[in-house]
Amino acid sequence: MERLECDRMFVAVLEAGSFSHAAARLGTSSGQASKLVSRLEADLGVQLLKRTTRALSPTEIGRAYYERIKAVLEEFDALDASVRSASGLAAGRIKLSVPLSFGTMHLAPAFVAFAKLYPDIQLDVGFTDRVVSLVDEGFDMAIRIGNPGDSSLIARKLCETRIVTAAAPAYLAAHGEPLHPLELTRHECVIDTNFSDPLSWRFQADGAPLQVGVRGRLQFSNGEASFKAAEAGLGIACGPSFLAGEALQAGRLKPLLRSFEHRPLGAYALYPPGRHLATKIRVLVDFLAERYRGRPPWEQGWS
Repeated sequence: MERLECDRMFVAVLEAGSFSHAAARLGTSSGQASKLVSRLEADLGVQLLKRTTRALSPTEIGRAYYERIKAVLEEFDALDASVRSASGLAAGRIKLSVPLSFGTMHLAPAFVAFAKLYPDIQLDVGFTDRVVSLVDEGFDMAIRIGNPGDSSLIARKLCETRIVTAAAPAYLAAHGEPLHPLELTRHECVIDTNFSDPLSWRFQADGAPLQVGVRGRLQFSNGEASFKAAEAGLGIACGPSFLAGEALQAGRLKPLLRSFEHRPLGAYALYPPGRHLATKIRVLVDFLAERYRGRPPWEQGWS
């Protein structure tokens, strides 16, 4: 198994381009990464990598060894996954990436419940809005909101969430409630700069897309902060329903312009394709799909 660890590290170093990036990918230190590759070179009696202070690159024999050993490791992993799947054993480490707000608010409790059900599975969860490269960065899976953009990944839909427009009852009592999206131009809006075009809010009117230019003195690069400002009566906010669901259910916010909403966005579990899906991945995806089957909890009680 020590030789297998060395081989995995060599492949990771070559693909990541540095010992530090490969170490982060496999959850160890850069010093340990260098030791494992040096041990592999000593076992083989050849130099696999050319090292300089600025970069590293494979030798000719290193490149040839990489091509062969990568195929061997992939075959080994496929066999391992197949045997585990046949035995029904759900165990091992899952490294996954999830969106920051959606992850902390809604997925974290799900992961806690999952961990109690599957004590032999280790979860390594990264909370970030950055779109990670699953293969290059060593992730087993990711959960993302919106239409999957990478056609090389397998996507399984977990649930739907909508983009909602909402304001506090106090704001509406003082300024009136907009009945058409174009009326937003006369209102103070709280801008979420996470959107690609934050000053243009999107709606659907008579079956056609409608974009409305909005303005506001408050701009946040965080959807939670935008809805908190709306709760305080500082304007109208627009964002994913999973951020506003609790306030909408409690009546601190009121949903607006419901008949003009775009179609819902999907939340997807994404993972690389393979001949065998590891049992640990399958049980996690199945668990999440069952947890969010039907209307998700943040959509209930107000919509």
